[in-house]
Amino acid sequence: MRPLTEEESKAVFTKLANYIGKNLVHLIDRPDEPYCFRLQKDRVYYVSESSMRLGISVARPNLVSLGTCFGKFSKSGKFKLHITALDYLAQYAKFKVWIKPNGEMPFLYGNHIVKAHLGRITEDTPEHQGVVVFSMSDIPLGFGVTARSTVDTRKLDPTAIIVFHQADVGEYLRDEETLF
Repeated sequence: MRPLTEEESKAVFTKLANYIGKNLVHLIDRPDEPYCFRLQKDRVYYVSESSMRLGISVARPNLVSLGTCFGKFSKSGKFKLHITALDYLAQYAKFKVWIKPNGEMPFLYGNHIVKAHLGRITEDTPEHQGVVVFSMSDIPLGFGVTARSTVDTRKLDPTAIIVFHQADVGEYLRDEETLF
C-alpha cells in the first residue's frame, strides 16, 4: 500500500469533487481521527491512519483490502468510482436526486433515470454534474451524472433521460467477482 502520486491524487479528487464539491475537505479532516487515501493494486482505499499503520506490517502480496475501496484506476490512467464509496458520497453529496418507487428497480438493474421516474431533484443542479440517487425514503441507491439541468428537466417529455447511470447498489450482486 502506497500513497497516491500527484497525478493520481488529482484524478481522485477531481472525480470526488464532481459529486461532493467543497465537502471534500470533510473526508480528510475528520473530527474523530485523520483519514487518507492509499493505492493497492490499482485500487484506491480510504483508510484511517491508525489502520494504515497496522496494515504496514502485512506484506503487499498478502494484503487484499484495507479500509473502504473508493474506486480503481483503469489501464489508461482514468479513475472510476466504485459503488463501495456510496456511503461517503451520500453523506456529503452536494446535489441529490430522489426517484419514485416504480423507478427504483430499473435503476438498480443498471438503466438510466427517465423523467417519469424522477421524484425530486436538488434545485439549481447544473448539466453534467455528479448526483447521488436516493429512493423516496432517503435510502442511497447509487450515483450518476445529470443529463440536463434542473431548469431544462421541467420542459422534457416523460421518456427523456434525466440522469446517466454510473453505479448502483445492484452491482454488489452483478459484479461481485470483480468488485473487490
